[in-house]
Amino acid sequence: MELPGVCSHPGWFLLTLLLGLLLWARKRRAWDPRQCPTDLTGKTVIVTGANSGIGKCVALELARRNARTILACRSRERGQAAVEEIRAATGNPAVVLRLLDTSSLASVRAFTRDLLREEKRLDLLVNNAAVTGLPFTITPEGLEETFTTNYLGPFLLTNLLLDKSFRVSDPRVCKALGELVPAHPLLPTDLLKSSAPSRIVNVSSFRHSVGTADPRYLTGQRQLSGGDSAYSSTKLMNLLFTAELAQRLQGTGVTVNALSPGVVSTGIMRHYGCAMRALFGLVRPFIKSAEQGSASTLYCAIAEETAGITGKYFGSDCGLVLPSPAARDAGLARKLWEESERLTGLGRGPQQ
Repeated sequence: MELPGVCSHPGWFLLTLLLGLLLWARKRRAWDPRQCPTDLTGKTVIVTGANSGIGKCVALELARRNARTILACRSRERGQAAVEEIRAATGNPAVVLRLLDTSSLASVRAFTRDLLREEKRLDLLVNNAAVTGLPFTITPEGLEETFTTNYLGPFLLTNLLLDKSFRVSDPRVCKALGELVPAHPLLPTDLLKSSAPSRIVNVSSFRHSVGTADPRYLTGQRQLSGGDSAYSSTKLMNLLFTAELAQRLQGTGVTVNALSPGVVSTGIMRHYGCAMRALFGLVRPFIKSAEQGSASTLYCAIAEETAGITGKYFGSDCGLVLPSPAARDAGLARKLWEESERLTGLGRGPQQ
């Protein structure tokens, strides 16, 4: 049957209408932050990639709940614009910008150094920043750009904010942490643990199920074809990182969970070609807005229902979801962790 004949068939119309209604209903089935009473007065939070999209919506909601809200952004101009917008919308003056480019380990170290100098507590870290559609690129640090932005940079950031007992073998990391000690002998370098109960939230994706987690991707020794494949693989790495970190944080009062925001209308497709962006534009009316897409992140970050839960993966409707078999592979998680430690200069055992 010719395509026009298929499209004109009443069954086709009904199927399309049903699909549209299902997508519409799914957008509205998630946990509603407006029903959550959590107040964050006296709490400090960090949201990476917070100048637009889901990250900005998350930062706005946290600031509305009176948190000291740190927007960790790559662009000073766009980040400051987001800060001013959130301050105006919430009346919260404690919304600040700190520059962070997770594709650069040097930037992560500088961000951490300044944060440890300025902040006395950290109650929530939301690892939201991510890119997709970039061409294969090796950074000046010898790392693949997409994998560093989405996974390795957040891995380093989280660990530097977590545990002063990490042995640091890279002299650059030693400088980033060690120079604080003489000037601030009582300053904790484990802000998340000293502020417990605290939470770490890693934004993953349902796309993790088609990803692979070969540590050689991190340095470009093995290359994937297409930015979408790289994105999916970084999201699998986010889940493996979450599972392994949850095991290592048992008994500390710090929880870590991952989530999928679903298919959301944001600017994440900006690096794709015109045809892909046009296709995404066609489905935009049927998918979540950035505000709706932020619900699962906020659920992990502030909901009373998720307090004390750790090492789990939540779907876009805020329900617990079993991740892919690869994401549940404990051996793969340990292997990825060990290689990530090596590449970032972090090691296990007492700090030396």
